[in-house]
Amino acid sequence: MRITPRRLSIGMSLWAPNLFSGIRVRRFAPDWTSATVELHVNVFTRNYVKTAFGGSLSAMTDPYFFMLVMHQLGRDHVVWDTRGEIEFLKPGRGVLTAHFEVPKEKAQELRERARGGAKVLEWFETEIRDASGDVVARVRREVYVREKRRVTASAGA
Repeated sequence: MRITPRRLSIGMSLWAPNLFSGIRVRRFAPDWTSATVELHVNVFTRNYVKTAFGGSLSAMTDPYFFMLVMHQLGRDHVVWDTRGEIEFLKPGRGVLTAHFEVPKEKAQELRERARGGAKVLEWFETEIRDASGDVVARVRREVYVREKRRVTASAGA
């Protein structure tokens, strides 16, 4: 069965770590250039002072940039999420939303930079916003990209 953006959205929303953390994947774009994710702050996802738990904010932003890059580059590349940073700006309450974008031009640039097996590290940024549009946190995620060795070896042969 081929993975489609819609199937991945449903699967990621039902995946136990997301399901029980109040994280819902609203959509992946049909061309894998964007994704939208929500965090429902509730008794299980809030901290001692009843605002969004920082670990929940990190979890809601964890895999999406690397997944967008991976689906655009295809099976000939190794793609990982290597690290992340969060700057907390305002207490998060209610439903929080993060939107992730990796334009086709950026994916093509990463493909070219990784050609021949070069290791590429690229930072991506997004904001987590509350229902009134206020920024709750700024998030940076670093993604690792490298062309797979079998591709590099066959290109040199």
